Amino acid sequence: MVTTPTPASRPSLHPALVAVTARIARRSAAGRAAYLQRLDALAARPRGSDRLGCANVAHAFAALPGNDKLRVVAERAPHIGVVSAYNDMLSAHQPYERYPALIREQARALGATVQVAGGVPAMCDGVTQGQPGMELSLFSRDVIAQGTAIALSHDVFDAALLLGVCDKIVPGLLIGALHFGHLPCVFVPAGPMGTGLSNSAKSAVRERAAQGLAGRDELLAAESAAYHGPGTCTFYGTANSNQMLLEAMGLHVPGAAFIHPQDGARDALTAEAVRLVLQRTRAQRFLPIGRLVDERAIVNAMVALLATGGSTNHLIHWVAVARAAGLVIDWSDFAELSAVVPLLARVYPNGEADVNQFQAAGGPGFVLRELLGAGLMHADAAAMAEEGIAAYTRVPALADGRLQWREPPPAGGDAAIVRPAARPFSPTGGLALLQGRLGRAVIKVSAVPADRHVVQAPARVFDSQQALLAAFQAGELDRDVVAVVRFQGPQANGMPELHKLTPPLAVLQGQGRQVALVTDGRMSGASGKVPAAIHVSPEAVAGGPLARVRDGDVVRLDAVAGTLDVLVDEAEWAAREPAVRPAAEVQAHAHDLGRDLFTAMRRSVQGAEQGAVTWL
Repeated sequence: MVTTPTPASRPSLHPALVAVTARIARRSAAGRAAYLQRLDALAARPRGSDRLGCANVAHAFAALPGNDKLRVVAERAPHIGVVSAYNDMLSAHQPYERYPALIREQARALGATVQVAGGVPAMCDGVTQGQPGMELSLFSRDVIAQGTAIALSHDVFDAALLLGVCDKIVPGLLIGALHFGHLPCVFVPAGPMGTGLSNSAKSAVRERAAQGLAGRDELLAAESAAYHGPGTCTFYGTANSNQMLLEAMGLHVPGAAFIHPQDGARDALTAEAVRLVLQRTRAQRFLPIGRLVDERAIVNAMVALLATGGSTNHLIHWVAVARAAGLVIDWSDFAELSAVVPLLARVYPNGEADVNQFQAAGGPGFVLRELLGAGLMHADAAAMAEEGIAAYTRVPALADGRLQWREPPPAGGDAAIVRPAARPFSPTGGLALLQGRLGRAVIKVSAVPADRHVVQAPARVFDSQQALLAAFQAGELDRDVVAVVRFQGPQANGMPELHKLTPPLAVLQGQGRQVALVTDGRMSGASGKVPAAIHVSPEAVAGGPLARVRDGDVVRLDAVAGTLDVLVDEAEWAAREPAVRPAAEVQAHAHDLGRDLFTAMRRSVQGAEQGAVTWL
């Protein structure tokens, strides 16, 4: 049994944590109050099959087996809606094919009924990196949120199970679920694939290929050895950061994040998700997701991200998640927390380990225990587990066919992968805010060698990632350089990830050059090694300062001081006309392969620091 620390035994919260949480609460007071008022009004209604007309009820349950119809209508059994991101294009989602049957079986055993309410799209960023499809990737998050809302709009459910793992899928499902905040919800992960070719070995082949030293056959063999079976990719990118944040928010069965799809405990954890969500539908234990996701839960997620050096994408996604719950956060909140949250994990690209090794060393349970013990998480935040957030400091396993939870190693199983809060890898978090004459940006400092945290060099300006790659191949970048890649923000072309730029820039850095990337686009959650000021806001197409940068301008990226500047005379800088995005680039990114369908989103999307939301 997992016990929650009593108030007397809890460590004092760090003052910075208290200050940031209080600031978020004050800033969000009106929006949060209005959100909770709507939530409570929805929760107070009669249950679905009692509230709806007879024709509505008949349509809703027409395909249910007779016994289930009797249970849900006559016996008033709890009714669970499942929203699934299953497809077998995504390795991480392929295991979900069999989950509905497992969930139905467990629900019936517990006297409940289940319907798959709907499916949501789920695209693989690994397939679309550097391709036109990547321009749909960020917007797919809001499409998934809309799809979740459509699935739950049948409005007959007492609770929901959300099946999704990867990059935009989890934030999209969470945003959608928060718009049905009166429902208890549990996320059901599927786990990582087994360890394949190491991430460092894979990266080495990529860099050799960028130099023309490795052919397509060798590169494909390496990539196929790294990505080789069902489950999440094993690096600590956006998908696996999602799982860490859900653990920190108490939205999983405790410890469910990184158990393999083939592990016997996985089915048991999925069955436990049914029991957990049903428990939270009972009047005395009722906990809807909109109540659970408050300012404490959001801050806990931010802290977990910083302590593990997680994906920079979440400085966009969790801003949007917070807004869906009536809360307002910004990058300054992240920066203030990052100044006091220690880095407790080194998982690729922040280290050599993959998530399987991270799990073996103690995984999320170890990190969350250390953060709670250091007063860097809200121990009193609500969680789907009745014992509270303390339940998420344990590691699950099967014993005699039953789930049990054990303590992670006291000091961690491998000091090269996880460290106690008293002896961290770094006293500050893995992400940093940069600001200056070039705007506001973020950088993943934990993945960059310390001697690269300050770069000052002449700029080379590009209007597309393809132009940078062509310049590299032509030998035009064989010098100290800050590559400025602009017109890559959400309004311009959907803010694609620019992960394909990492290998050539890493080659230049490996040759001893001073190299950095500055862009209003995104980098993959797996990117690192090369200092990159990303998400520069406001973006160039909206008149942001990157539109004023010219070839040869000296740009200074200083992650130590937290600055991003261009060393140009003030009068000259002020007199410059912003560059206009070339018409050919506009046309090239507006049509074909589905991009036409997202024109309205590009017009309405808010900036990166506002979560790149399209629904406000």
